[in-house]
This record gives sequence, C-alpha cells and structure tokens, in this order.
Amino acid sequence: MTAVPGSTRPPDPDPGTDWNRTAAEAHRTSRIRHARVAPLAAFRAFWPLVRGNRVAVLAAALLLVAASAADAVAISLAGRLTDDVLAPGDLDAFWGPAALWLGLAVAGAAASAAGSYLSGWTSEHFLLGLRDHVFEHLQRIPPDTLDRYGTGDLVTRLTGDIEIVETLVAAAPVELITSAAGALVFAAAAFRTSWQLALITLGAAPLIWLGARVFGTLMRTASRAERDSNGRLASLLEESLANMPLVQAYGRQRAEHGKVHREGRVWMRAGLRQIRLSSVYGPLGELLETLSVLAVIGAGAWQISEHHLTVGGLLSFAAFLSYLHPRLQELGELLVGASTATAACERLMEILRTTPAAETTPRPDVPPLPEPVHGAVTFQDVGFSYPGAPGPVLHDLRLHIPPGLLVAVTGASGAGKSTLGKLLLRFHEPTRGRILLDGRDIAELPVDEVRRHITLLPQDSMLFDDTIRANIVYGRPDATDSEVLAAAVAADAHGFVGALPEGYDTPVGKHGNNLSGGQRRRIALARAMLRTAPVLILDEPTTGLDDAATARIMAPLRQLTAGRTTFLITHDRRLAALADLVLHLTDATAVVTAPEQLATEAA
Repeated sequence: MTAVPGSTRPPDPDPGTDWNRTAAEAHRTSRIRHARVAPLAAFRAFWPLVRGNRVAVLAAALLLVAASAADAVAISLAGRLTDDVLAPGDLDAFWGPAALWLGLAVAGAAASAAGSYLSGWTSEHFLLGLRDHVFEHLQRIPPDTLDRYGTGDLVTRLTGDIEIVETLVAAAPVELITSAAGALVFAAAAFRTSWQLALITLGAAPLIWLGARVFGTLMRTASRAERDSNGRLASLLEESLANMPLVQAYGRQRAEHGKVHREGRVWMRAGLRQIRLSSVYGPLGELLETLSVLAVIGAGAWQISEHHLTVGGLLSFAAFLSYLHPRLQELGELLVGASTATAACERLMEILRTTPAAETTPRPDVPPLPEPVHGAVTFQDVGFSYPGAPGPVLHDLRLHIPPGLLVAVTGASGAGKSTLGKLLLRFHEPTRGRILLDGRDIAELPVDEVRRHITLLPQDSMLFDDTIRANIVYGRPDATDSEVLAAAVAADAHGFVGALPEGYDTPVGKHGNNLSGGQRRRIALARAMLRTAPVLILDEPTTGLDDAATARIMAPLRQLTAGRTTFLITHDRRLAALADLVLHLTDATAVVTAPEQLATEAA
C-alpha cells in the first residue's frame, strides 16, 4: 500500500466538495445562453419521439381535412339554395340539397371530433414520452452538473418547456396539414366560383407570411428570455422556500422578497414583450382580412352588375373567404408559434446534449465481475481535474486497498475528498489513470454493475417523502420484513420506530422533516446496512450531530463497516483514528498516515 506524492502546487477549488451544492450557486451558474436552433432543426430533433404514433398523426390530419372538405361542399350548397330555392321561391328544390347539407354536417362533425381526439391523444403520448426521455437522461448526468441548473429550473424544463415543445412537434404537424389543406380546399372552391375575386383574396397571403416571419423572429427572442427567467425564478423560489427557517430566524424576509420581486419583474418584462408582439400581430392580420373583404365586396358588386356572378355565388364566395382567411391566419400563427417554441426546444436540447457521467459501453468480450465481489480497490496513477479548473484536484494517486479495510479520507475543504468517492461511483471519469475493483478496470464495466457493489451514505441523509419502510428498502426493494427489521436493529433505529403509532409505515415527511436529525441518520444507516455491498463510502457521517448523537451511532457505524472496504470521508480526527489507514489529501497529492498518529493528535 503506497501513495505517491505528486506536484506541490497549491490546492485548487473543488467544485464538488459536497455531494450537492447550494441552490444559490446553481442559481448563479444557471444563466446559460442557449445556441440558436432553427424551428425546422428543433422539429427534426424531437420528431423521432412521435415515431410510434405517426399513423395517428396522419389519421387525425386526414379526418380534419375531410371535415374542411365537408364544410366547403356545404357552402356550395348554400349558394345553390340561394339561387335555386330562395330567389325563385321553389320549395320543391329545397329538400334534396337540404338533406345533402345535413348529411355533410353530420359527417363533418364526426370527422372533426375524431380528428381532434386523435390529435390530442398523440400530443399527450408525446408529452409522456418526451418527459420520460429527458428525465431518464437527467438521471445519468453527474450531480455536480445538474446542480448548475437549479432544481426549480429543471422542474420548469420538465413541465412548461416540454408542453411548449409539444405544440411544435406533436400538434403543429396536424395543424399544418389541416390548415394548409383547408386553405387549398377553400382557395380552389373560391377560384371555381370567381377566379378574379380569388386573386384579390390571395393577394394578402404574402403579407401574412411576411408578417409571420418578422414577428416570429421577434417572438423567438422574447420567448427565450421569458423561459430563462421563468427557470431562474423557479430556482429562486425553491431555494428560498427550502431555507425558510433560516430566512425567518435571521429576519431576511425583506431581502428574499426583494430577490424574488426583482426576478419576477424580469419575467414580467419578458412576458409583456411577448404580449406586445401578440397584441400587434393579431390586429394586423385582422386589418389585412378586412381590407381583403372590402375589396372582394366591391369587386363582387361590379361582377353582379355585369352579370358575371350571381348573388348566391357572391354569398358562397364570401363564405369561402370566411373559412379561407382563418386558415391563412393559422398558417402565419404556426410560423410565429414555431419560432416561439424553439426557445423551449433549445433549453431541452441543452440538457440532452449534456454528456452523462459514464458513456463507456462494455465490450462483449469483457466478462462481468465474478461473484462474490470482495471489494479490493486499486488506484493506478489516478489524476482528475474539473473542467475549467486551473489545476488538478488529484494527481497520480497510487494506492491498493485490500478487501475489508477501513480507510479514512481526510484533508481540507476542496482537497478532493468527495471527488474520490465520485470517481469510485463513476459520477466522473478519471482524467488519467485507472480505478480497479477486484482487479478489474471499472471503466470497462457497466455503470449499474459498478454502483451495485458500492453503497453510499451521503452527508445529507436524503430521505424521500414516503414511509420509514420505503426509505429503508430504497436500495434493495426486494428485501423481506425480517431483513428490514434486522437492518433497523443493527442501525439502532428499531427502538424509536417501534414507539411510533404507525411503526415502519410512518411517513417521514418532506426531506424527513417528521424525524429528528439523529433519527434520519439512523434510517439512512439502516438503508445502507440492508444493501450489503462490499464497498462503502461514508461522507461525513457525524456532521450535524451532537456528541450524544454521535456516540449513539458509533456502534452502528462500526457494524456497518465490518467486513466492507470502507472509505470514511471526514474532518473529525477522532473518527479517523478508528481507521486502519488514513489517506490525507493535500496539494493535489495523497499522503498515507498511521491512525495512531491521528489518535495522538486528536487526544
């Protein structure tokens, strides 16, 4: 067992000293500029997630197009009724067209209802699939990297941003096909009625398209600012609410309110910019439509006077126009909406482009770890530097740890103690060198297999809002009741759990707030004991506990470490003195210290 010192450069800041940085740090570092993505590129990036429902998308579009075609034929029948029934007063000519009109109305209503339902069904399934896809990717990203976003911002991306992306990827294709086909149907019907009036009507189409392009670009920038501010505000609220006891105890309510208010004003201004653009775009479209209608009425009156068009024909054309203009307006709004949705797409693509902690795919010729795994850990010239850091956190660490050894990892804050644990768990990969488990390079093994043989007891007990039993079995869901009881007894938790009215079915509350700090720690200990992995990482196991609580968990800690290769990350020299070996990290180097020396210093 040797540790070889490296360079003597001063220690570098360790961006991951704790397993989770504060939300404040995440809030500060989450102000990230997104790379611009064209709407078509954003659509292509997420369209594969609709692959399984493309038939439903096509069916929905065809049904809605059929409903538009039924409306067009019904409008033609209205013109016939005007010229053949109302003008001459011939009631006998009414019944045939009326029955056909009623049949078209029923068929159109059925097609519209079925198409709308299929479109909604596709959208909801896309939402579910996209959220699952993004969340699954998030679960593979190192905790340090996730922290730079902030919890509130990530929740916003998994909810609001995903819903906006759905409007571009799942809903927009149906709307595009329906609106474009509807515009073609009603344009063709209008041309059939009067090509002169149709040309006047379609003269407004280029203006609508140009306005959509201009407003789409402006809306895209405004939407990006709004989504970013919304994420920052969510992170700020999450941070402030989580720390409310400290806020109230220090009398900092006004300061926190000021921060929330300032970010809220930024969000409000971004939202108002969107509202201003929308409030201008809509009326401009209506103005163009009004000008087109007036031009059609004037030209239609002239055609009637010249006997080129009947009154029924003009009424039919006006009806076609009332259907055509909304379709053209919808196409313009789709372009604006697509530009707006790209901001949300960019925020999701930023997450999906974040490289997971370990991407190494095991080769078929690499066999799995033979059972049982003993827990021998070897560091072969391991070095590690955080991206952007001025120097390494670890440098040429060379150390072999036999199975069952208790190794205390000590050093100043930022010296790389927690980084060592993250490298073992493959939250990060070494910059250089290798880490071996029972003689096998862990980089060649599946990440899940590596972590299956390592148990982490983090500094924060990290309980879920569930029952005590559910929290104990979290790392081993198939554990029996007797195994749960044995783990609780070994962790000195059974006594207080048995005294609770609901016993092991007692809810622990949000973050375990229904329990004391010592009780939360013992539940976490029971969870670690139940997992029975051969390698154990204890990150500051006594932090936040008083002397009495520390003394109470010492016996369970000794039982937990018995027979396991244990890395005890600690600042407590008294705790480190219990180890078989002390690994002291300083100046990016590792120094082996005898535990007897630390015991003397602690005394």
